[in-house]
Amino acid sequence: MRIATFNLQNLRLRSRGGQPVLDGAVDQDKPGTARPVALDIADREKTAQVIAAARADVVALQEVFDPATLDHFHDHFLKPAGAPAYPHRYCFPGNDGRGLNVAALSRVKPTAACSHAALTGHDLGLDDLPPALRDNRLFRRDCLELEFATVTLFICHFKAPYPDAAKAHIVRKAEARGVRKLIEARFPDPATARWIILGDFNEPALNEAPLTSALAPLTDGFATDLLDRLPQGTNWTYKVPGRDLLSRPDRLLVSPRLAREYPDLHPQILRSGMDGSDALSHASDHALVHADFTGL
Repeated sequence: MRIATFNLQNLRLRSRGGQPVLDGAVDQDKPGTARPVALDIADREKTAQVIAAARADVVALQEVFDPATLDHFHDHFLKPAGAPAYPHRYCFPGNDGRGLNVAALSRVKPTAACSHAALTGHDLGLDDLPPALRDNRLFRRDCLELEFATVTLFICHFKAPYPDAAKAHIVRKAEARGVRKLIEARFPDPATARWIILGDFNEPALNEAPLTSALAPLTDGFATDLLDRLPQGTNWTYKVPGRDLLSRPDRLLVSPRLAREYPDLHPQILRSGMDGSDALSHASDHALVHADFTGL
């Protein structure tokens, strides 16, 4: 099974001039009047080409507005790009104020699909969190759980490191603890189960990062980050806009059992279509990451 993750950078379907049109890969909540529709279409053609090139069986997605957006993208962009058919598509309402949610495309029907967007810190047993995280919905977007016969996926998109980097770090760490609690509740012995946590975790660039990673609850002995297996300098998935900084917010974190079963597995990073400007089309500001779990 080939499993991928890809932040699509604001994939949203709108009506423009009475026609359905996808927003391009730009950071804006409203359609830009100065940006031609043809450029938005070109963006999404490139987005589809990246997914088609990956040939993944399951693609975890971030920044998808709703099911109608996902269906339109699948039918009108992925199919013409030659991507595999993804008959099983999931996008549940999450907690992002702009309506950008986590989602998934799958060639194989999961045995179960579950949103955890409504859970509070208290629901997850994290009563030591600050009241704002303990008593309210914990995940900034969602943790989408997809169960397959041989593996369970937990698809995430954690809090971005702004406007207050220190406060955002606290939220991301709480989200990481929440995902761990879900897995510990789901599996009597997580170390012997097959599961993957994947998505956009919004960890900042290395030279901007705090002394401890917000992902420590997941990575300090609980899961293995497959991107750690790549040489330094080759494992980046995102360029900080306007700055000479590279980071890897996009991750594939696997259970101890999967790490043992696939000791030589190295993920692949597809960066095609990342470069662009207001005058040039691009697929996304993130790279797509995938890994082959042969026989899974």
